Amino acid sequence: MKNPYIYGYLPFVTIVLFSLTFGVYTVSMSVELFKGIGLYAGMREFLTDIQLRVFLLVIYALLFFMVFSALKLIAETIHETAMLFFSKDEEGKSYSEARGGNVIYFFGALASAGGISSVKLLAAIFLLTTFIYFVYVVFKLSKFMTIVSTIGLLVFEITVWAVLVSTIIYILLKLYNGVIASLPFIGNKTD
Repeated sequence: MKNPYIYGYLPFVTIVLFSLTFGVYTVSMSVELFKGIGLYAGMREFLTDIQLRVFLLVIYALLFFMVFSALKLIAETIHETAMLFFSKDEEGKSYSEARGGNVIYFFGALASAGGISSVKLLAAIFLLTTFIYFVYVVFKLSKFMTIVSTIGLLVFEITVWAVLVSTIIYILLKLYNGVIASLPFIGNKTD
């Protein structure tokens, strides 16, 4: 008898691994930034280099952990809402079929350890892992849906994610423009 909960820990481990790899990259970038602006020497008066790096790693890993956990929660909510609208599976078999995709994220998180030196590589690994997971889940769920329902699921999820990401980008750009406009030395220059 196969235990259906054997891989139940994988989402947590995956989030921890992604958080650590993104955190390690952010620590190295922060230390370089602190050295560039002259803040590093002052911080070294209170902490050794290792203590500073560990302190920053804990802070950044915790922040990334919160971000990835929130993304997972949002993704599951969007996906299950789409399944509510388009799936005719009343027994929940499709849910257990899709859970096998957690292994994809786990291997993606392991692969991200090789991309610690580049944020582009880290982001590419994360996005590629997400794309492969999405294709796998849609393939597994297509057995439980008609072609029209599968297309509806795809359109619904892509539309909701596009609206969500566009809204966040719009808010960040408005915030950035507001901050830049409020700075006296960058804002309105009159000659």
